[in-house]
Amino acid sequence: MECSRGERLSITLAKNRINRAPERLGKAKVEVDIFELLRDSEYETAETMCQILPKGVVAVLGPSSSPASSSIISNICGEKEVPHFKVAPEEFVKFQFQRFTTLNLHPSNTDISVAVAGILNFFNCTTACLICAKAECLLNLEKLLRQFLISKDTLSVRMLDDTRDPTPLLKEIRDDKTATIIIHANASMSHTILLKAAELGMVSAYYTYIFTNLEFSLQRIDSLVDDRVNILGFSIFNQSHAFFQEFAQSLNQSWQENCDHVPFTGPALSSALLFDAVYAVVTAVQELNRSQEIGVKPLSCGSAQIWQHGTSLMNYLRMVELEGLTGHIEFNSKGQRSNYALKILQFTRNGFRQIGQWHVAEGLSMDSRLYASNISDTLFNTTLVVTTILENPYLMLKGNHQEMEGNDRYEGFCVDMLKELAEILRFNYKIRLVGDGVYGVPEANGTWTGMVGELIARKADLAVAGLTITAEREKVIDFSKPFMTLGISILYRVHMGRKPGYFSFLDPFSPGVWLFMLLAYLAVSCVLFLVARLTPYEWYSPHPCAQGRCNLLVNQYSLGNSLWFPVGGFMQQGSTIAPRALSTRCVSGVWWAFTLIIISSYTANLAAFLTVQRMDVPIESVDDLADQTAIEYGTIHGGSSMTFFQNSRYQTYQRMWNYMYSKQPSVFVKSTEEGIARVLNSNYAFLLESTMNEYYRQRNCNLTQIGGLLDTKGYGIGMPVGSVFRDEFDLAILQLQENNRLEILKRKWWEGGKCPKEEDHRAKGLGMENIGGIFVVLICGLIVAIFMAMLEFLWTLRHSEATEVSVCQEMVTELRSIILCQDSIHPRRRRAGVPPPRPPIPEERRPRGTATLSNGKLCGAGEPDQLAQRLAQEAALVARGCTHIRVCPECRRFQGLRARPSPARSEESLEWEKTTNSSEPE
Repeated sequence: MECSRGERLSITLAKNRINRAPERLGKAKVEVDIFELLRDSEYETAETMCQILPKGVVAVLGPSSSPASSSIISNICGEKEVPHFKVAPEEFVKFQFQRFTTLNLHPSNTDISVAVAGILNFFNCTTACLICAKAECLLNLEKLLRQFLISKDTLSVRMLDDTRDPTPLLKEIRDDKTATIIIHANASMSHTILLKAAELGMVSAYYTYIFTNLEFSLQRIDSLVDDRVNILGFSIFNQSHAFFQEFAQSLNQSWQENCDHVPFTGPALSSALLFDAVYAVVTAVQELNRSQEIGVKPLSCGSAQIWQHGTSLMNYLRMVELEGLTGHIEFNSKGQRSNYALKILQFTRNGFRQIGQWHVAEGLSMDSRLYASNISDTLFNTTLVVTTILENPYLMLKGNHQEMEGNDRYEGFCVDMLKELAEILRFNYKIRLVGDGVYGVPEANGTWTGMVGELIARKADLAVAGLTITAEREKVIDFSKPFMTLGISILYRVHMGRKPGYFSFLDPFSPGVWLFMLLAYLAVSCVLFLVARLTPYEWYSPHPCAQGRCNLLVNQYSLGNSLWFPVGGFMQQGSTIAPRALSTRCVSGVWWAFTLIIISSYTANLAAFLTVQRMDVPIESVDDLADQTAIEYGTIHGGSSMTFFQNSRYQTYQRMWNYMYSKQPSVFVKSTEEGIARVLNSNYAFLLESTMNEYYRQRNCNLTQIGGLLDTKGYGIGMPVGSVFRDEFDLAILQLQENNRLEILKRKWWEGGKCPKEEDHRAKGLGMENIGGIFVVLICGLIVAIFMAMLEFLWTLRHSEATEVSVCQEMVTELRSIILCQDSIHPRRRRAGVPPPRPPIPEERRPRGTATLSNGKLCGAGEPDQLAQRLAQEAALVARGCTHIRVCPECRRFQGLRARPSPARSEESLEWEKTTNSSEPE
């Protein structure tokens, strides 16, 4: 037996198995005549059929190829009413209606196109490319084309030229960045296309190949493709059939004996279909033989005779239901195979495995768990190329990076996040800096720069950096779920106001307020002095105990007291002066209310002015920035912030973009570090992401954020379009967020700066630079008080009666008494011109008796010195003999002297009593 697909062997195996079966039809045996067509010629095929018909046939099977020959056979069998089984795929639709006698065991192209469309819907594929080996594929896959037309998705169709070289065609697909490729060709050409794709680097994890040929899974492609590539195909083999393993072993043994190498990894589809066709014919004949006796009849191509049992057998064939090597076998009224399932296979490192199936009646059914597990297995121990950019704190070079190699040279937030992701997904990675040092923007010719461009060109597997997710980038690459949320903010230099000085306690009020307070104080003092003089209720007798005997009235609101009283109220210390009249009380109440508000306001603002170093910022929001031209502002060239302003339709942002675009010299910077330096060294505001704003403000206290966020967006991991790892990375990022790992990493790399948090309002100790001025005021006040005391002391000495003691001696005496803390009692210094005190009463004229003090104490009459000392200490009076003294507690004056004389009372004593009881003030 020659090396072939095994059709002869499969028919022989089917014949022998049926003839050996105990349930075969009586003594009847299955006989099979095999004719081989040497070429696809209609004339040769017709001659072969004319040789077959005179022998008497029940059915004609095949051929397994040669579409033109299959058409001629179908026509001849239709004329003679002999059943014909097709086992070859449909190449094109030649007849609108298939012959009644023709049955097609091969799945129709319509079913295959619907199954492909279902797979594309499952993977949410909106862009695909169809490679056709022949022009008829557009008719064969009509259902697939219609679906793309209805959904308005993009399906590009490319046809192989006469050279049959797919290389130029694949290059076009690669340049178009199409990731899903549908190949409609026979197994041999499909294998060639995949081989050329591997040479162009298109067989990787970022491409998905769908083969419509049902035999492609039998090809050996292990050495051609990367095990990460997503290759899908179809199969209808029923490996659970009882005879399948024996059938496969027989074919394999035949190939080993007759072929240099085994051409297929399993049975060829045509051989299995022929095996099932034999069983279908025998099953139908058995059913028909139960109702009527049938036999074969020689037929001739030259006559109009037909086989009389042909129509009955066709009816029974359409009712056949059996499980064959190619699954469930059943036909519809049109003679096409129905109620069967196409198994969906995916390529793995261990070969193809089933991940779902498409059923004619039930549609697509995918096992997502098997598909996801295959992706995880593909990621296991796989090395991914990571493109990134040096940007603090996402990726930085270590201090000793010259001594290291590979990934160990880098540190930062993205490095730590990659380690966490690699631990979860069990993959390896290689960090590589982007060549042009930019994130990625589109060029005029449609190409992209930076990391986005490397992902589009499939030069990198991942882009891990502060890469912003934008709609424009999402069109050309895929993004994972955002691992960080942020927005555009304004970074500006801090213009610090003056630091708190020694007289910061004056800052809560402006100089104008202090001036008006001084004027208010003077006005209140004057009004109080005037009102107190006008009202009669502020005039009172200095000796209330001598009413009617004293004609003198005094007023406590002298000019000095009128100035002192408001001061006491303002300082909230009060004074010994109490208003008596309603008018003076009204003035006092108004002044106290005024001081209450002033002191409360002063106290409320004092802490802020003593502890906070105020910032002088000329702008407070993005509108302020847009409305002025003195401060320049810009973004990173080629970044997402620049794209945001360029595409924004908000009027303020459009005005800002027009300013930035037309400003010369350019306000755009190449990196964040350049922008920060420009902010610190010139009058420039930098528009950047809030995360970077926060990072640099933590490390430079001269920077501040102006206003809030201009938008809300996120950072994501970039991947080429169609990356099968996207879902895995999404789940891993969600897991890191749920475990709070990303927040921990953010605190690790953002915090730790030398600047305190802006929201930290904890009380801090005040230094001398904050409140030193009040000590200056205190010292100055004390010095002024001492100076005034010395002036008063000298003034009193100058106007006192002349003594033999000099001024210096008097001062030395006072200082000595102050230092020695002597009793605060000394003789009164009388002014010049004041009459001398009354001469003391001769001792012999003083009555001998007892004196009773106001506190009830007694003093002996014979002890005048002791009595005088006690009177001076208790009532601050000079004793005048041992007489009864009553002191008024209000005016502290003598108000009556009543003597307690001895039994022998002299006239001098009575005269002394009269004198001391006079109402004349002392």
